[in-house]
Amino acid sequence: MNREKLIIRTSIIGILGNVLLVAAKATIGIIAGSISIILDAVNNLTDALSSIVTVIGTKLSTKKPDKDHPYGHGRIEYVTSLIVAIIVLIAGGTAIYESISSLISGTQANYTYISLIVISVAILFKLALGLFFRTMGKKTKSDALKASGVDALFDALLSLSTLVGAIVAMYAGVHIEGYLGILIGLFIIKSGIEFLLNAISSIVGKRAEREIALGIKQLVNSFPEVIGSYDLILNDYGPNRSIGSIHIEVRDDLTAKEIHPLTRKISLAAYEKFGVILTVGIYATNSSVPEVKAIREDLYRLVKNYPSIKQVHGFYVDVETNVVSFDLIIDYETPNQEEIKSSLVKDLSELHKGYQFFVVLDYDFAD
Repeated sequence: MNREKLIIRTSIIGILGNVLLVAAKATIGIIAGSISIILDAVNNLTDALSSIVTVIGTKLSTKKPDKDHPYGHGRIEYVTSLIVAIIVLIAGGTAIYESISSLISGTQANYTYISLIVISVAILFKLALGLFFRTMGKKTKSDALKASGVDALFDALLSLSTLVGAIVAMYAGVHIEGYLGILIGLFIIKSGIEFLLNAISSIVGKRAEREIALGIKQLVNSFPEVIGSYDLILNDYGPNRSIGSIHIEVRDDLTAKEIHPLTRKISLAAYEKFGVILTVGIYATNSSVPEVKAIREDLYRLVKNYPSIKQVHGFYVDVETNVVSFDLIIDYETPNQEEIKSSLVKDLSELHKGYQFFVVLDYDFAD
């Protein structure tokens, strides 16, 4: 079964399960006059809504690319995750509000053994549903399912607080469910904020996963013609939908006839192993030439004086025009990057007079 069908099937199971819980809890809550049980029912209703949003988002994200959206519609899933995170936040806020209201009004529920049984069954069911959602979320890499899973587990915890409050009220005559509801509500809000920030980060565009980035570089470097790989960029257009580019360093005496099949093989290997559509650019190197080797060695020696410089790559010397070019990656937190670049060029110019230095400030997009 493909990823989209798994997400939809999981969400439908969540919808049906939560609708059953809403009916059972609402009935018991009204009979017992318990704000906590009624609140639980409302919370389950928002969970069903989350699953409905996930189904809609998943269906929309699978639409084929069109003229206006040539990269597909995969990022709709991140919008779905954002909506689910907001629903989780609303559920947490509602839990706190209703709990405080019950404390202020002094409302006291009238619990029965049937109430305790229903709550206990609901806890077990919600716990199983939460674990199921979380497992399927990890399997399908769906942030919306992961958020729903965490929300369901917190619902189980909220129901547990209701059960504890009911038992304490029945046997000790002390009503503590309002205080427990506030505590659980705060945990729900914390979880919602984390998922909200993660969804926003995915929409804005976040750094590529370290494991995938390192895996792609290792794959590219495994080709014997490749001396090094740099400038890996991965643009995420939804789960398992990445388009990117990478530069490889090769000898400058390779011909187009040799480079063309090499780049094709690299692109095919990256797609087969990681599902990434990868464009391959070329850096030529002629560092075996004595005069070029001397400049390169001086460059790397001088770079050690600048701790904020993370990497130098794309080094090439046009021996006919005496133009030296390379890229610099400087730590993101460094404010005076242009000054560091100018200082390094000045040091090199003093050592190698007659050469022009063309330096590009690059960015570290992936590990």
